[in-house]
Amino acid sequence: MPLNPRITDWQGKTVWLVGASSGIGLAVAHALHTLGAKVVVSARGADALAQFALAHPGSLAVAADVTDAQQMQSAAQQVLAYAPDGKLHLVLYCAAYYQPMRAQQFDLQQALRHQRVNVEGALHCLHAVLPIFLAQQSGHLSLVASVAGYRGLPQSLAYGPTKAALINLAESLYLDLSPMGIGVSVVNPGFVSTPLTAKNDFAMPALLTPEQAAQHMVRGWLRGRFEIHFPWRFTMWLKWLRVLPDRWFFPLVRWATRT
Repeated sequence: MPLNPRITDWQGKTVWLVGASSGIGLAVAHALHTLGAKVVVSARGADALAQFALAHPGSLAVAADVTDAQQMQSAAQQVLAYAPDGKLHLVLYCAAYYQPMRAQQFDLQQALRHQRVNVEGALHCLHAVLPIFLAQQSGHLSLVASVAGYRGLPQSLAYGPTKAALINLAESLYLDLSPMGIGVSVVNPGFVSTPLTAKNDFAMPALLTPEQAAQHMVRGWLRGRFEIHFPWRFTMWLKWLRVLPDRWFFPLVRWATRT
């Protein structure tokens, strides 16, 4: 049974993709534009956004820094003014920051940068769009987290906790908003080939392209899923690890990652 209203038709629907200058966000922008959506892309990189808008007639580029609450408020109003029916149909928060980190090389400023982009940025987005969704009594909010948020993993000291926070945030939002007809979903990808994962110095199993990730997400929204995780052959193993007792989990992860 779908947990969210199924999105079956994107034609003319206004979608705001925050963090869409590269990687998964850019691939989703391409996919939804092809399906007929009115796509608005946001990120800090104005040049990359302008290139997308130029190549995709009818789309809109709105540069904004997610760490600046006022910029996000202003961007949301621009998006709403652009919407043909005056409504927001989907907001996807996929802005992210990632730097591999272990306790032996703890860097406070890097850790705080993860918090500012991955968590505070999402909250700034919520502050900007929740009043719109509540007034509409409709719409869909989707947060891109990660399977790294399921449990603690090596090299994920700064990144993993922020993604765990987004998973918890999405669950709480769903409980509050779903009775009002507002959809909420959390996207938990495995490894996807993006500028962020290019920083990894280890083999990434079941690596997907951003375009494959985008198709998984579109299918998840179509099916009304709350959690959209992929690829299943990889993420189901991590879900299994999530429920293991600690006395099994820690030795198994150390063995699997050779740490």
